[in-house]
Amino acid sequence: MSEQQNFANHSRLVPGFHFVAAALLLANLVYAVPHLWRMRTPGAVAYLGMSVALLLLWVYTRVFGAGNQDRIIRLEETLRMERLLPADLKARTGELSMRQIVGLRFAGDGELADLVRQALDKKLGEKDIKRAVKQWRADHQRI
Repeated sequence: MSEQQNFANHSRLVPGFHFVAAALLLANLVYAVPHLWRMRTPGAVAYLGMSVALLLLWVYTRVFGAGNQDRIIRLEETLRMERLLPADLKARTGELSMRQIVGLRFAGDGELADLVRQALDKKLGEKDIKRAVKQWRADHQRI
């Protein structure tokens, strides 16, 4: 990636997944409902069921993948905080929510302690933390 990553451009959409596949699956479902209404056959019921199942598969593929990535981020950031934070903050890292940890992963090592303290004391959310980052640590691998 040639462009410097920051808060404004760090999210990523995969056009084939987020737009093409989603549109095709939704169109398939929209077609299946009136098809069942007109035909009222076991095949039409199966077609609607398969349309719903494919759409659920698409949704859960993203949900499970993102959940797995969040677990990996939590592990990486826990190890990083253990290495970089002063003792008083290390003792409080269990108070951080998963969303706060996800936001903190973009903070440079030099500002991590200050942002952790702010996140805990001011109850900052993920986006607030990301906006407060001055030394952005790019993450080009998250999908």
